Amino acid sequence: MPVLTFAFCTYNRADRLEKLVAAMREQTCPIPFEILAINNNSSDATADILARLEQLPGPTLRWVTEPVQGIVAARNRGIAEALDSDILVFIDDDEIPLPGLLEAAVDAILNEGAACAGGRVAMDFSTTIRPRWLEDDLLGFLAAVDHGPERFWIEDASTPIWTANVAYDMRLFRDDPALRFDIRYNREGKDVGGGEDAMMLRALLEHKVRIRYRPEMAVLHAVESWRLRRGYFLKLHYRAGLRHGRFSLPRYPSTLFGVPLFMVAQFLNHCGRTLKLAISGQPGLIRQAMNAAHALGSLQGYRNRSGA
Repeated sequence: MPVLTFAFCTYNRADRLEKLVAAMREQTCPIPFEILAINNNSSDATADILARLEQLPGPTLRWVTEPVQGIVAARNRGIAEALDSDILVFIDDDEIPLPGLLEAAVDAILNEGAACAGGRVAMDFSTTIRPRWLEDDLLGFLAAVDHGPERFWIEDASTPIWTANVAYDMRLFRDDPALRFDIRYNREGKDVGGGEDAMMLRALLEHKVRIRYRPEMAVLHAVESWRLRRGYFLKLHYRAGLRHGRFSLPRYPSTLFGVPLFMVAQFLNHCGRTLKLAISGQPGLIRQAMNAAHALGSLQGYRNRSGA
């Protein structure tokens, strides 16, 4: 019979572990499953709490410590630990799986023929206050996902799924040892940015992997107060721009001080639009400022790559 590994990576969120593991154990699943925790060098009581939780009844909790700091190393350790399983389901340590997640994941992989599947990520503001400036179109940058109530095949990155709740057919990783999360998009501790899950989605799309959206694969994502600041969104996009400029852009033959002039023009254009919105008081200021931050990061990332 097929088996499933239900995994999460964790760093210094000991206070969330008991509720998280209890919710994971409450999942119903048509095949046997284990819970795998990857402790990424937490300095709080994470290890002690995991050691206690593994003794409790219910589906087995297995935990390991990944000594290399960063989410990419932790996720790749999860893949390595689950290579003997048929399905790997990732969630994050700041989420709670809602009923039906594992049932939908197994159905997508074993019955619908998906090699990857993901679902809805709902925001939980129960312990924080949503600021007035946080418009709906910004929630995606807090990992919100809602592509509607119907299941469908994902054809491109316009309808993404993230590692907040993603399932993989483990043949993907057994058949291709090079298919792993990209270390260039690492994020350590409570740093912002990363993008390792976006790059994995891009790699799967390039490989023509069958990817399924299943809205029943739902999680409730806790929004921490430190993320509800304008500076977080700007820093997030600046860091994304750094990686974009350094790793994704082609080399352009004509540059000035190490950067193409059109990128400078794009940055100035975004700055102008941001200033206009700030003066007029029209909606969309934060989103436009994020565009400017991304353009600035892209300039810096490209210049760093060029060695200028």
